Amino acid sequence: MSGVLRLVLGDQLSESMSSLADCDKDQDIVLMAEVREEATYVKHHKKKIVLLFSAMRHFADRLRNNGINVEYRYYDDDNNQGSLLDEVKLAVATHHCTAVVVTFPGEYRLLKSMQQWQQVLGVPVDIRPDDRFISTPEQFSKWAEGRKQWRMEYFYRDMRRQTGLLMEGDQPIGGKWNFDHDNRKGMPADIHPPKPFTVSPDDITTSVIELVERTFSDHMGSAKDFRYAVTREQALEVANQFIQQRLPNFGDYQDAMREGDVWLFHSHISFYLNCGLLLPMEVMQMAEQAYFDESAPLNAVEGFIRQILGWREYVRGFYWHCMPTLQHDNYFGHTRALPDFYWTAHTNMNCMRQCIGDTRQHAYAHHIQRLMVIGNFSLLAGLDPVAVNEWYLLVYADAYEWVEMPNVSGMILYADGGNLASKPYIASGQYINRMSDYCKNCGYAVSKKTGPKACPFNYLYWDFLIKHQDTLSKNPRMALIYKSLSRMSEENIALMQQQAEALLNKLESA
Repeated sequence: MSGVLRLVLGDQLSESMSSLADCDKDQDIVLMAEVREEATYVKHHKKKIVLLFSAMRHFADRLRNNGINVEYRYYDDDNNQGSLLDEVKLAVATHHCTAVVVTFPGEYRLLKSMQQWQQVLGVPVDIRPDDRFISTPEQFSKWAEGRKQWRMEYFYRDMRRQTGLLMEGDQPIGGKWNFDHDNRKGMPADIHPPKPFTVSPDDITTSVIELVERTFSDHMGSAKDFRYAVTREQALEVANQFIQQRLPNFGDYQDAMREGDVWLFHSHISFYLNCGLLLPMEVMQMAEQAYFDESAPLNAVEGFIRQILGWREYVRGFYWHCMPTLQHDNYFGHTRALPDFYWTAHTNMNCMRQCIGDTRQHAYAHHIQRLMVIGNFSLLAGLDPVAVNEWYLLVYADAYEWVEMPNVSGMILYADGGNLASKPYIASGQYINRMSDYCKNCGYAVSKKTGPKACPFNYLYWDFLIKHQDTLSKNPRMALIYKSLSRMSEENIALMQQQAEALLNKLESA
């Protein structure tokens, strides 16, 4: 055989991928590989590895059933080459392939490697655009050029105009582009979200679970209770269930948190969007149709579409525009190591215990848990951006560097100095109390700023503002909070600083 070798990565599980376009079923070979380099460059959560390996194996079977020649390398194959390049090199030599085709990857390091493959392999390597996305990296860079601020809201409006989603001519349906103000309600105790869609493991998934438990025993979490979708049909069921059961309440309660309930009214489809089992446009159109059918309100539908068409598209463009410097950004010069409880969830702070516990169990937490609890603490405690980025990348099953790093370095840590966010996303314990029931079962008192029972978020918040007053007080969006700080007594300020220092020293010595 002397056709084209078509490499499909583990996050490219769509039959419409550009790497599969014009595939010659008689001549071409599709290569898929579970390689050590990709599975272990960070210690990915066990459920993340199960999701991808099982979804890859199911996708390979789907391609074979469509008459495509698939060469699949299992993780524990004796001749596993250990890296994508070495697997490609072996396949090109074995099958006498005349060229290699691959879709643009989701990580800068992998793209840089692929750009050298042609020289190494001695055959043409065609890196094609990832057309699952609505915008391109080039489009984002053109949009960003000459702007003083790269705010997602304005990029999102351009995407709405480009796609026509929730538009009447050139104006947004409902007269507003953004209904975020309506989407910040705490969840009443008598509201009970439906149970999430689950899938019983089939023989393929069971085999992967056994592999992961055996081979990745020192990685976070457990694979034994894995119940996520691993095929396109199952992922579509997850999306349909969301549209029918959760979307009507998603807008109101998308920022809410509740002890013991990680799923709430969220869609849980980021797993499947980011690995290719679902496509962004199809799920946005499903949500838009729910609005037209009057089965979901505008604030919910717009909020959902904004997460994909606005935020998801924006952070991808931002990532490629800002790499490679983004991975080294450290605006505040933070260097503190991650506390042990980021791995164990053993802490007296109930909010952190709940959010990290959810993460350990499910390889999932929703965006406010990630941003305003774990991320908030990460910034207030001065944790090293490199370590925080690695943690977020490995613990969440929907995390790939293109989406993880802008969210962490830009949104969570303000490590880029404000290219992405207009201000640091920090808050005291009062925000967490307003948006959750976590504080009711906490060993600390959210009402106290100092003292042995004081909520650590309270004094860490003010200590952070004091430390960075010279820089942050110049930010117009921080003016009110610094006015509040100016009214505090010197004694109270000193007590908060002392208590913050004591806690941070304790973190370092633990």
